[in-house]
Amino acid sequence: MQISACIICKNEEQYIGKCIQALRALPVHIVIADTGSTDDTLSILEKLLTSQDILCHFDWCNDFSMARNFCAAQAQTDWIWMVDADEILTSCDPAILLEFLKNQENIDKIGTILRKDAYPLQGELTFATSRMGRIYNRNFYHYEGIIHEQLAPCNRSSDDGNFSFHEICYVDLPLSFDHMGYETTETLQRKCKRNIALLETAFAAHEDPYLAYQLGQAYAALDEHQTAIHYFEIGLSYDLDPRLEYVQTMVQSYGYSLLALKQYQKALSFTGIYDAFAINADFVFLMGLIYMNNAMFPEAISEFEKATKFKTCIVEGVNSYRAHYNKGVILECLGNISEAIKNYESCGAFAPARQRINILTAK
Repeated sequence: MQISACIICKNEEQYIGKCIQALRALPVHIVIADTGSTDDTLSILEKLLTSQDILCHFDWCNDFSMARNFCAAQAQTDWIWMVDADEILTSCDPAILLEFLKNQENIDKIGTILRKDAYPLQGELTFATSRMGRIYNRNFYHYEGIIHEQLAPCNRSSDDGNFSFHEICYVDLPLSFDHMGYETTETLQRKCKRNIALLETAFAAHEDPYLAYQLGQAYAALDEHQTAIHYFEIGLSYDLDPRLEYVQTMVQSYGYSLLALKQYQKALSFTGIYDAFAINADFVFLMGLIYMNNAMFPEAISEFEKATKFKTCIVEGVNSYRAHYNKGVILECLGNISEAIKNYESCGAFAPARQRINILTAK
């Protein structure tokens, strides 16, 4: 298969072995650019890499794009599959991937993978799923941005105001990954602090709504919601296309930060953008929480019910057990215990719901 899986890594002893072993399910070349590991990463790589693979060193310069582009440049193929060292391939269809690579009409298209992120939230491990552009031809695309880097055409200036990411054609491919790098609070906080330092440097040099979004995300992950709100409001002050996934996520994260700071009335302003953003379960679920915290219970129940009508979601459960659980909480508070229990029972093994059932049925 004429594609190279390119990975940059540093001190990834916990996941790099699993990452590489999972990639062996496909006949791909593997290229590793290590940026200065001091743990057992290199010894693990020496055991797992074959003579067909490439291991090289990159002097870290606080620029993820430079590292990724360097790694891609070492590959023996033009088609690049960029993989993070803490991502584990869970499912794939080699035939469809090969068909995508062989079709000359795809030469300037970007293939997306489906990534499931694991991260701690309110004492439990939560999962969010999203698509990311990762498979590309290096003659047409390269990475830009020192942090939270994005693929962009090679033949444009990074400040080309005429460029729109809508001009890129993305193709969804049947490749799924579990992203485990943020699954503990300690790791999440460490990486967010690292990201903030790089993001603030980039933002100071050039204000950009995407950088503002990423700064808001990082501060929200650290529970520094006032600072997160500051950056979300900067990002949302631009004239943005609501169809863009990062814009949708920024709006939702902004809403959650408002709720975290109990700015419930301010969050109600989201009714003004409802028609533009109520196109996925995640926003509709958030509106349910906003109404719920403003004691607008019929409206909240309606939104939670709408959320369950969506087949897909980003944050796991907002179109199923989380929506049923919050509807159950409202019904319980209103004294409708039998209906509350029915909704809790619809949550399956969701621990908070099981706990409420045990309490209510013990009375």
